[in-house]
Amino acid sequence: MTNKITITGDLGSGKSVVSSILCEKTGYEYVSTGRIQRQLAKELGLDTLEMNRRADMDPTIDQRIDGIFIDLGKDPKGYIVDSRMAWFFLPESFKVYLQTDIAVAAERIFNDPTRKSEEYETKEEAVRKIIARKKSENARFWVKYGADCTNLHNFDLVLDTTHRSPEQVAALILKALSWKNEAIPFARFL
Repeated sequence: MTNKITITGDLGSGKSVVSSILCEKTGYEYVSTGRIQRQLAKELGLDTLEMNRRADMDPTIDQRIDGIFIDLGKDPKGYIVDSRMAWFFLPESFKVYLQTDIAVAAERIFNDPTRKSEEYETKEEAVRKIIARKKSENARFWVKYGADCTNLHNFDLVLDTTHRSPEQVAALILKALSWKNEAIPFARFL
């Protein structure tokens, strides 16, 4: 049985909200790369896309973040980890990938007042920058770790959140985790 759930996926797919619900339901602690990255971007006076570009040249940015996840794997406590790469650094975790339509993702991010380092003038700009950020991250993770974030078979569960509420997504994750822990076969793609 695993007591660590790693949540990754498309920008704007609801990872943070779903992670929060999972924490409430499980009592596990929450760790978020997004929060860590946004705080670091703020400290550096950058937006998140520019920080990702800088991370392409400055390995200390990823090293700082990666070390947190490596240490979590040694900790016996339960964690919900909202991170692009936690699935890679915590291979024994229950690995979940959340997908969503890019237009829906842009709408969610555009209207989220908590994402101060990701403010956009228009939804079209949001779509463009979301695509650029994802491409930058995927390329960096492939070169740096050989981790293919686009291969959905790396994950135990892949959920489309476009037309599901965060509560529905969290419930599906917990059900699938239960099935996995009980060795009951389940559909990977929902």
